Amino acid sequence: MPFAYRKLKLKTRMIIVLGLVSALQTGLIGGFAGYYLSESLYDEIGQRALMVSKTVAAMPAVIQGVRERDTESLMALSERLAETNEALFIVIGDHNAIRLAHPDPDRLGHSMADDDGDSGTLALEQGQAYVAKALGSLGLSMRGKAPIVDVSNGEIIGIVSVGYSLDQVFSVIQRYNRVLYTVMGMMLLGSVLAAIIIAGRFKRAIFGLEPEEIAALFQERDATLQSVREGIIAINRDGIVTTFNRTAIETLGLDPDTRLAGQPIERILPENNLMTALETGESAFDQEVWLQGQQMIVNRLPVKQGDETIGVVASFRLRDELDQVSRQLTRIQQYADTLRSQTHEYSNKLHTIAGLIQIGANEEALALIGNEVSDHQALIHLLLEAVPDPVLAGCLLGKYNRAREMGLKLVIDPDSQMADVPPKLPRDQLVSVLGNLIDNALEATRQFHGEGGLVHLSMTDLGHDLIFEVEDQGPGIPPDQHERIFERGVTNKQDGDHGIGLYLVRQFVDRWGGSVTVESLQPSGSRFTLYLSKTPKPSPSPGQSEVNAS
Repeated sequence: MPFAYRKLKLKTRMIIVLGLVSALQTGLIGGFAGYYLSESLYDEIGQRALMVSKTVAAMPAVIQGVRERDTESLMALSERLAETNEALFIVIGDHNAIRLAHPDPDRLGHSMADDDGDSGTLALEQGQAYVAKALGSLGLSMRGKAPIVDVSNGEIIGIVSVGYSLDQVFSVIQRYNRVLYTVMGMMLLGSVLAAIIIAGRFKRAIFGLEPEEIAALFQERDATLQSVREGIIAINRDGIVTTFNRTAIETLGLDPDTRLAGQPIERILPENNLMTALETGESAFDQEVWLQGQQMIVNRLPVKQGDETIGVVASFRLRDELDQVSRQLTRIQQYADTLRSQTHEYSNKLHTIAGLIQIGANEEALALIGNEVSDHQALIHLLLEAVPDPVLAGCLLGKYNRAREMGLKLVIDPDSQMADVPPKLPRDQLVSVLGNLIDNALEATRQFHGEGGLVHLSMTDLGHDLIFEVEDQGPGIPPDQHERIFERGVTNKQDGDHGIGLYLVRQFVDRWGGSVTVESLQPSGSRFTLYLSKTPKPSPSPGQSEVNAS
């Protein structure tokens, strides 16, 4: 039987189980109601019989008839009282329980005990009225017995027994039971219909799957989750962790025995944006954040039910070798662009020098060569003295050559000093941020000023911050745009896909506890000032992403 039950569909099983439970509940309730009704009716009939017996025993005519042993008057009185009170019988006896009145005249003069085995001792000797159920000559009845007391001297002189047929009670109970069984049947039918509806809705809620299929899917999901080499954590609408994999524990450096499920995400990862994603319902992909003191690439995807966000799933990974290779390729491309610009520039210089030699202007050729060598030597000397970090120095040299290719000049303040760059500050992001500011300055200067324009850069590492100032000769930025210029997609440029560079700059400095400001210069131009703490405290913020030069 259990095997055959397991072979049934889930909906059928639910209908059977819910139907049986409903039938059991209905049966128990119906049985209790029937039992309680029967006992109530029995008690009511017994109390009625007791009340009538006390009333009859206290009647003066009954007391006088018993005292005088007037059987004829007592017989007439008992018949009339029995009819009036709808009783089966009213029997009156003397102090020895000898019948003085009975519906059957042949039983007069005999003991009341030969009817039900009760001689009325409790009433005759102790003076107590009581109720008893017995099978007598007139059938099964509920009897109330009360002593007859002579009011003149308080002596018990007889007994009254009033009986009500239980056949009447049975008929009433059967009538009530028919109604009760009808109601129970309707309740059972309603329960079965409710079970069918509930089972159908439940089956739809689980996409028509059977329990075995759900178990198999759960095992597959768990195996898939554990096989993913990215950490995965899911939270519900209350911020409680519901799902995670081993990689998440390993990546976050948590104790392998840690039970993440059921824990608030804020307790496990104070530095997270899952609650923000839960509130906004917005997805985020390939964002670079700091978790547990490590740089990670994070994806966040809200789980929605209709228009309501009921949870968030996040995947994250360390910046692995693939990310390192990507950044190296980006730097190589930047170096290639720098070499290309240098090649183009030096090719023009060589052609000019060759022309001067051919026309015999040797002194001018030597002066041009000396000037070129002098400028580069001065720049290289400045970078070697002021910027010992090779990545930062290489970036500045590349931007210098880029400016010359554009017909502009990048002027680096000779008093600049940038030797105390903290080791924790990622060099690739630093040069990307600085490169963004310089590129924007070059573009603004070329568009507004044209060839011969200047872009000034000054750097200092004095104090607790690294400070970079970039000034351009562009059109300037209106004061009401000083904050908006750092928003994604906001730009003053007229062509190209822009509006991302300054946004990434702001994201980087926010993450590292720094700041960036902009001010307008007179008569035109802008000054961007970048502040980076030497003791950065990485803290993720919404919308963080990897900073690349635009």
